[in-house]
Amino acid sequence: MRQIKQSYRQLVLYRAITSSYTPLPYTENGIWAGFPSPADDFLDLAIDLNSALIQHPSATFYARVRGDSMITAGIADGDLLIVDRSIEVEDGKIAVCCLNGEFTVKRLLKKHDCCWLMPANNTYPPIKVSKEDDFLVWGMVIHIIKSL
Repeated sequence: MRQIKQSYRQLVLYRAITSSYTPLPYTENGIWAGFPSPADDFLDLAIDLNSALIQHPSATFYARVRGDSMITAGIADGDLLIVDRSIEVEDGKIAVCCLNGEFTVKRLLKKHDCCWLMPANNTYPPIKVSKEDDFLVWGMVIHIIKSL
């Protein structure tokens, strides 16, 4: 990943480099989260995460999250977001927005004639986007990659 923007308050953006192909072992049957099941004798399938996670390579970026305003939505400090700039903005979905020159990740909420940026942490207030604000929905979050 190559950094393409300076670090802002909540996100660091990276361009998705999808020219490489890295097949990883993959089990089609999945892994049970309940009772254990017999292990596959062999793993002959492979998956490439670029192909599996990125639909529009030229419009896809990674963003490293800074902060905890989206914690109850499953987005924590240090998580890596996959952001697609080519898909349609959708009410109620999580988006990367640029508000007055700063990037942030929030859930979009359209109410009446205005837009709200909704955090997923009760210690942060919702942000009302006014007509005076310089506002852009930069892209929609399509995946979250977490470290455990």
